[in-house]
Amino acid sequence: MKKRALISVSNKENIIDFANNLTELGVEIISTGGTLRVLKEAGIPAFPVDEVTGFPEILDGRVKTLHPLIHGGLLAKRSEAAHMEQLEANQITPIDFVIVNLYPFKQTLEQEGVSHEEVIENIDIGGPTMLRAAAKNYTDITVVVDPADYSSVIENVRNNTLDMNKRQQLAAKVFRHTANYDALIANYFTEQTEERFPETYTITYEKAQNLRYGENPHQEAAFYRKPLSGGVNLATAQQLHGKELSYNNIQDANAALEIIAEYLESPAVVAVKHMNPCGIGVAETISKAFDRAYEADPISIFGGIIASNREIDEETAKELSKIFLEIVLAPGFTEKALDILTQKKNIRLLKLDMDTKKETTHKVTSVGGGVLIQTQDDGMAKPDELTVVTKRQPTEQELTDLLFAWKAVKHVKSNAIVLAKGNQTVGIGAGQMNRIGAAQIAIEQAGDKALESVLASDAFFPMPDTVEAAVKAGVSAIIQPGGSKRDEDSIKVCDAHNIAMVYTGMRHFKH
Repeated sequence: MKKRALISVSNKENIIDFANNLTELGVEIISTGGTLRVLKEAGIPAFPVDEVTGFPEILDGRVKTLHPLIHGGLLAKRSEAAHMEQLEANQITPIDFVIVNLYPFKQTLEQEGVSHEEVIENIDIGGPTMLRAAAKNYTDITVVVDPADYSSVIENVRNNTLDMNKRQQLAAKVFRHTANYDALIANYFTEQTEERFPETYTITYEKAQNLRYGENPHQEAAFYRKPLSGGVNLATAQQLHGKELSYNNIQDANAALEIIAEYLESPAVVAVKHMNPCGIGVAETISKAFDRAYEADPISIFGGIIASNREIDEETAKELSKIFLEIVLAPGFTEKALDILTQKKNIRLLKLDMDTKKETTHKVTSVGGGVLIQTQDDGMAKPDELTVVTKRQPTEQELTDLLFAWKAVKHVKSNAIVLAKGNQTVGIGAGQMNRIGAAQIAIEQAGDKALESVLASDAFFPMPDTVEAAVKAGVSAIIQPGGSKRDEDSIKVCDAHNIAMVYTGMRHFKH
């Protein structure tokens, strides 16, 4: 019996060559709508599905392949005598090849100003049904959803090497593809109905690249990007120079990007090491901002990640080139800056649009046996939302520094303490098991710069020891969430030493 292929593709890439090869190999082709028209215009013999079904396409093409004479040919098991007898009794011809890809749902969502009605019309029904039917019956059917597989399939057919293993691989790709497609549709409807935490949570990602290894050389890893990802995010960055990004590079660069997104109003530079900021500087120029970030911790910045919210100019590039850096991430680089930085072979230069709004989405963290899902920590205290709890009010400069430090401490691993002064971090204590330990690290790092600096704490003070340490270091003002049963103890220490303290009413734990 002559082999039969069903071809119905939205993506017409290379379909003419593929269909022509199938024809040369003695395979007859049935097709639908636009695909059939393209094949006939190319002179490839093909006949319409309605000649098989005896039923015309209806409802503007919504119904054309959903028919027993098609799905019988897809789902019949060739090894089952009863199945084959039923095909013969119902005059159903088996289908051996299914080449289908789906309505462009994702591409439709990406269009600016697309209507809800257009989105709905680009939800494919017949395509996924045929793909799943053929993939279920992979022992007898070769199903192809990706144009990248056309050449290997033709080669296998020619060489008579289209074995069970190859067909199962193709079927696995089909089920991944339809799962991805359905996840996008599910997420679209979930967003439309504004459900934050539905009864099931389906996420899908698309592979961006394999990585050399994971967090350590003995671990395997890959980078997957979220489809339809908008706003400021690493997945949209363009790499201009340097080696491929590693697993740790991506983690650190993402942390740097999340921090720099807090400081978009003025030129700012963030230096990150092991997903913690080691220096943050804000100034009137990006060069001066880098100087402040560097001076905040000239030791830890070595081998770190730099994120800038302004174009890197020649002056800044000269300073960057003096130290070993893994990545420089910025909205752009001048031609002279690129000439300077590309002299360093291994430095990664990433260009990223920072004019777009930061994406608001869920944060997903894997744990053994499941995941934790929460909304992003987009909270940020505003001046009129602060509560002064001490006798002394903060000065205008102290208030500016307090808000600067509060933005920074939000992105430091808990327990976290940040000291800042004059739009610059001067000491950061991260990831300690107790708050006084984090404070001691930050104070020691700041040294003489702690004098008249401000202190930010990501959570409240259960004891007055952190305030007492701040007093000894010369800190002039403190910002913290408040809410401890022993708040009054810390307030008394501040009042006794004329220190201003403000509450945000919001904590920023980061584990």
